[in-house]
Formats: sequence, structure tokens, C-alpha cells
Amino acid sequence: MNIVRDDVDVSTDPGQDGVLRAAMVDEMRARGDVRTDEVAAAFHTVPRHLFAPGEPLEAAYRSDDVVITKRDEHGIATSSVSAPRIQAMMLEQAELRRGMRVLEIGSGGYNAALIAELVGPDGEVTTVDIDPDVVDRARLCLVDAGYPQVNVVLADAEGGVPEHAPFDRIIVTAGAWDIPPAWQDQLSDGGRLVVPLRMRGLTRSVVFERDGGRLVSRNYQLCGFVPIQGVGANQERLVLLRGEDVGLRVDGDQPMDADGLRKALSTLRVEQGSGIEIGGFEPFDDLDLWLAAALDGFGLLAAKKAAIDSGLVAASARMGAKTAVAGGSFAYRVSRATSEDRTSFEFVVYAHGPDAERLTNDYVELIRTWDRVHRRGPGARIEAYPARTPDGDLPAGRVIEKRHTRVVIVWPQATLT
Repeated sequence: MNIVRDDVDVSTDPGQDGVLRAAMVDEMRARGDVRTDEVAAAFHTVPRHLFAPGEPLEAAYRSDDVVITKRDEHGIATSSVSAPRIQAMMLEQAELRRGMRVLEIGSGGYNAALIAELVGPDGEVTTVDIDPDVVDRARLCLVDAGYPQVNVVLADAEGGVPEHAPFDRIIVTAGAWDIPPAWQDQLSDGGRLVVPLRMRGLTRSVVFERDGGRLVSRNYQLCGFVPIQGVGANQERLVLLRGEDVGLRVDGDQPMDADGLRKALSTLRVEQGSGIEIGGFEPFDDLDLWLAAALDGFGLLAAKKAAIDSGLVAASARMGAKTAVAGGSFAYRVSRATSEDRTSFEFVVYAHGPDAERLTNDYVELIRTWDRVHRRGPGARIEAYPARTPDGDLPAGRVIEKRHTRVVIVWPQATLT
């Protein structure tokens, strides 16, 4: 089906969308984003450009491109059509089968259409969003693209969608800080919840399965999403260290000595190499999760271009440097090239404040522990327990307190520092 709408740029050959879809799928398969024939077939079939109003046809089929569909009064994205490679990753995580009942939380239309292809005519797809504009747009796009059977619901997804429950799969396509009880309650026996869960400022797409009264991860992947709205919304704190040019993003109720940290930024920098190198295309996002779990004080150091260009902070702060905080001192990780072609890098730690030297030593040792114990290991296990669960019933690990749950990050074969 190739439906042309006034708000979609189809200035190229109308048949070109199929060619572009095929090229996008080939790229995602080569990269490992798409692993199964079923997911590949869904991406081959669904016309993404019909869900990307105003986008050039070529842009609609770039596997890394997010299409922003709505912004707030400050220009911050509140709704988007996620990058195809992220959608493919989550669909592979969900392991959808024909005939399943699926709830998508956070609607854009395109992902719901992909799910509809995967569950087939005997399955049922429900997509829910809190924003009336997003719901209206998703409903229109789904009908135009040939998927009128999808249930499009306007609601705050904190309560799930009980009228269409239970669900074999719940796939959350907005960044969540917590897991509301309704999501677990509306999951069928043997069901899976795939959720981009924020833990100490880091978001991972986690596949949870129910194990008694808790949820246990089966795997997780790095991702990023527009934050969830409504009752479940939860903002990170921003501790400003130098006007609005440098700040520390902090998740949860961690205490921060803001005055001490501001003074620390003005002190001489302590530097120490770890001796641990990274190169090629080897991912190291598990190092970040290890640090977030191991450090008592943890945040993301963020800086604007002026502060980086002046040398006040390193370039790693542009994307949020992983930062250890202790009182009025802080340390963060940077990467230093160890080859002329800049294909290999050493992890280096920078620190400021009266306790900078000790904090640097501790940070470096954590990097070395990750390299020695976890670098090529199975990764962490993430478990979510009801908020009322006593400490004695939790496994040993980093406990992250949330409104509905106590999330625990457990690293096997190592003791947290």
C-alpha cells in the first residue's frame, strides 16, 4: 500500500519508498539491529513515511533518525517517531508471536503498525498516549497506512489500559522512571514487559519477566526516549556549578553539596589514567551502568560549548560525563586517544575538590574492576520489587528507591565498592 498525503514529501519517485525500506532493513540487519525474518518483514511492509509528516522520503527511512512530531513551548520534544534501529531492537527484545495481545505505551503510530504486522490478524494491538494531538495523529496515520484494527486509546498510561487487558507483551516507548503496578497486573502469565527504565540517570531498554512478586530482567540494551508524561513523570535535578554553563544532573534523592561542588570546580584538576583502553566498535555502556551501581554519589556532568572550549571541563561533558560525587568533590571519566588515527582510547579520570585524589583513585579502581570482572561478562541483573519490600528480602546490589518499586542492580562475581 502506498498512500500519498498532503503533509508527506513524496517528491521523488512514489515507488522509491519500497527501495528505501529495503535498504534500511539491509543496513539494520548488517548492524545486528534486526535479527529475525519476522521483524525484517514488518519493516519491509510498513510505510514509515506515512508516519513522518513533512519529512523528505529519504529522511523517513534513515535507520538512526528520530522524527520529532511535537515540541512544548520551550522547544523540547514531547512526542516522536523513534529511530527504526531502536524500534527494531525493542521488537526483537519483545519476541512477538502471531496471535499475541500487545499494549504499546507512548503512541506514534508507526511502531503500533509494526507490532500489528508481527502479531497478525489473530492478534490485538492497543496503543495509548496521554496527548490528544498525538492520539488523533496516530489514529489518522494508522488508518491511512492500512491498520485501522489497532486500538488507539487516550489515557494516562500509569493505569495501563484495563479494558483491553491482559497483555502478552507491554512495550513502553517513552522513557520511564518507575514501573506502575498496573503494568505488572495487566501482564499475562509468561508475559514480557519491555521498558526504557531510567536508573540513576541512565536509561536502558529492559526486558522484564514476572518471577513471583518481582520482575527480573532477561536482557537490556542502551537506548534513549522522550520522557513519559502524566502521573509517572519524574524530572532529574540540575545542580548548577557555573551559571548555566556547567551543571550536574542528578536522579533521585541523592544529597548534593551544591556550594562545595561549585567551589571544587575552581580548584586545580587532578588527573589519573586507568591503563584500560577501548577501541574499535566495542561498546562500553555497561561500564557506565557498573559505575552507576557501584558509586554512592553519582550524576552526569553536563556543560555547554563555551565551558568546554575554555578548558574548564572536558569535552565528554557535552553528552553527560559519568561523575562520582563525594561531599564537595567530584570526579568524571574522559577518553584520551592512544593511537594516531584515534581508533583506541584510554579511560582517564579528572577530579576537582579537596578529596579529589582519593576520589580519583577509587574511580580508577572501579574502571579496572569492570575491565577485570565484567567487561566480557553477562552484564547486570536488574530486578524490580514492590516499594514495601523489606531490605532483608532484596538481593545484594545497588537499591534504587522509586515510588512504586525498589529496583536492584545486581552484578555477579563482584562486590560493590
